[in-house]
Amino acid sequence: MKKSIGFILLLLVIVFSSCERVAPNYIGVLMENFGKDGKDDFILQKGRVWTLAPGTELFQVPLWEQRADFGDKILHLKAADNTEFSSKPIYSYKVIENRAVDVVFENKHLGSGDDFMRAVEDNILETRVYDLMKEESRKYIADSLMANGGSLKFENAVQDIVKKAFNEKGLELLTLSCQLEFTDKVKAKIDNRNEVNTNISVIDQQIVEQRKRNELAELKAQENLILSKGLTQEVLLNQFINKWDGKTPLYGNNPLTLLVK
Repeated sequence: MKKSIGFILLLLVIVFSSCERVAPNYIGVLMENFGKDGKDDFILQKGRVWTLAPGTELFQVPLWEQRADFGDKILHLKAADNTEFSSKPIYSYKVIENRAVDVVFENKHLGSGDDFMRAVEDNILETRVYDLMKEESRKYIADSLMANGGSLKFENAVQDIVKKAFNEKGLELLTLSCQLEFTDKVKAKIDNRNEVNTNISVIDQQIVEQRKRNELAELKAQENLILSKGLTQEVLLNQFINKWDGKTPLYGNNPLTLLVK
């Protein structure tokens, strides 16, 4: 009798130790048969999951937002004009629930513990983000990146291509910040170039303004010449008649005397 009770208790211990529960806000992915038949051996699970059979392993995948960065790593990039700059990206993402099998199947070699997604970030996602940023940075020159809105344009472009790459892996990219940094030498070079361009622009405006002033002076000179040629005796006489009140005494050269007076 005692042996029977002991056997039953042992059996219960084995059974319960072979049962796992998928935690809240997680989705379980159960691998069976050591995954020999590929993705067909991976099944989404919730609640209690039996893991007694050989070759069975339960992966628990978090479904909430994951925030990640590159730690102490600094990404060194190059623009199209070979200007070097750096970046320390910060991004957030979450696993697409019905794509959790894809996430586990492609990354099962990284382990199945609590740090599964961190291992995916360190070994897969960081490398992918870096490669995509290096490729995109070659489409810009330093001036455009440092201009107003330039870094934001680059960041939006990177976000679009990273979002697509993450989606292919069963992940949804939520946010991404590139945080571009340029050396003081590059900043000084760009500032000097901008100052020169500004000075040239001011000089160009002054040239245009002076040209307009010269044209105006020439037009006034032509106008005065035309007016001077138009002051004939007939014109002076007509102006004299219009101005004389018919009473004022006239002396000497009457039209000219009246007009001058």
